[in-house]
Amino acid sequence: MTTKFLRAAAAAILIGGAGIAAVAVVMAPVAAEAAGVRPAVGNPLKEAIALAGAGKGSEALAKVHEAESVPGLTAGEHQLISQTKDYIAAKTGQGGGTAACKARFANDYNAGRYRDVISDADCLQKSGNLTSQDHQVIAQAYYMLADYAACIREARAVGAQELMLSCAYKSGDQATMREVLEGLISTGHNQYWAQYLQSAENAHGLNDRQTLDIYRLRFLTGNMRNAGDYELAAELALQVGSAQEAVNVVQKGFDAKVLSDNRAQRLLALAKATAAKDQAGFAAAQKAADAAKNGEANVKLGEEYWGFGKYDDAISQIQEGLQKGVADKDGAMVRLGVAQMSAGKKDAAQSTFAKVSRDGGSWAFVAHLWSLYARTH
Repeated sequence: MTTKFLRAAAAAILIGGAGIAAVAVVMAPVAAEAAGVRPAVGNPLKEAIALAGAGKGSEALAKVHEAESVPGLTAGEHQLISQTKDYIAAKTGQGGGTAACKARFANDYNAGRYRDVISDADCLQKSGNLTSQDHQVIAQAYYMLADYAACIREARAVGAQELMLSCAYKSGDQATMREVLEGLISTGHNQYWAQYLQSAENAHGLNDRQTLDIYRLRFLTGNMRNAGDYELAAELALQVGSAQEAVNVVQKGFDAKVLSDNRAQRLLALAKATAAKDQAGFAAAQKAADAAKNGEANVKLGEEYWGFGKYDDAISQIQEGLQKGVADKDGAMVRLGVAQMSAGKKDAAQSTFAKVSRDGGSWAFVAHLWSLYARTH
């Protein structure tokens, strides 16, 4: 039995191709004799096998028909004739039945005749022998033909997620990419977080706060790519008033030996100075937040507390801010869910993320990202 595998790479995604095995029944002359086959039947079958091995399908079938015409065929002779037909189909793709369909399917794929592979699938479909593996091969044929929409359709039908992912990547179908990556992550394949977050970054309409959330997830999942990631994450954290978070991010960059230059040193010094000032001013900030008529200051203070690892204080402040009312309720809800998750209250966090308005634009998307992280960590 012979098998050929497709290995098609899309970016860093490797498709493990499904193999197509050609039917190969090896008939030795002794097999016919041992089966008690009469020479009038066995001899033309031996010739048929030799002709098939030389790729002469029509001539081989003619010899089979000669054997079939012998009167009074026994059960053993019928079996040998059937095996010989399968052999001819496997070697030449000629002859009727499923074996011939399978043979053409395999031969065309292995020869790179991908349009013919798709046509061959109709034969398998009509005979009721189109398997899950065959669907993957058809999807690969569509991939090689650059018909990525059809590739996604075939791969989806049999749950071939990595192949579906490659086709989505090649076609720029970000929604399908995120769908597949999320499914892979949900089933324990955490190595796909990097690609998932890369796709998330390409989502339209993210503001700086929402972009920061993606970088927070990069940081938490160990997918910071370079010095620029650490610096941008820290700068965005400083921008929203989470100075201690910025300290933690930059320090991690130094510890990982990704950051080392003077710019990074200055950024760390600024973050540390700002964090120290914030910590010294907690009491005054708390007093001001309590006195405010709306909850904006409470939510801001809650985010600062979160950066310092004071998760219960963060939860309390954000909840108070939501009760008093804030302009960006969905954003505050995401902050609350993250604080709850960080405090180990995953059920409460999932409930909070689910309450973010589906009409809240990009915040609903960000809440979904955090919900996935909470489910898998």
